[in-house]
Amino acid sequence: MSTPSPAAVKILFPTSAVAPIEYHLPKEKLISGNPRQTVWLEYESASKEFSVGVWASEIGEWRILYTEEEYCHILEGRSVITDDNGSSFVVVAGSEFTIPAGFRGTWRVEEPTRKRFVIHERALGAATAPPM
Repeated sequence: MSTPSPAAVKILFPTSAVAPIEYHLPKEKLISGNPRQTVWLEYESASKEFSVGVWASEIGEWRILYTEEEYCHILEGRSVITDDNGSSFVVVAGSEFTIPAGFRGTWRVEEPTRKRFVIHERALGAATAPPM
């Protein structure tokens, strides 16, 4: 196994050095509220299959369907994630978890939430779930 050259290693910039991307969810996903969400994309591979950054959301609830695999580390706030079978779990500052591709349910932000994320999206045509 060869070692990557120092030029191949990507240093992540602090969120304060990355331009935020702000948006609102499509109305068909909303259950309650109209939370403004913000992403600070710190790294994205050339293929766009792998990304790292920080995400934040105001209070609200919406439907989710993951086509990607995601690792999350909650930095602040409180959210409840519920699957389509009704099982839910609470995430707060310090919570770390993964969400698999194909996960369906809801995400409810009870206190403004900020998370660090690492996402791997399979190549087009290889996804295990239909697009959101």
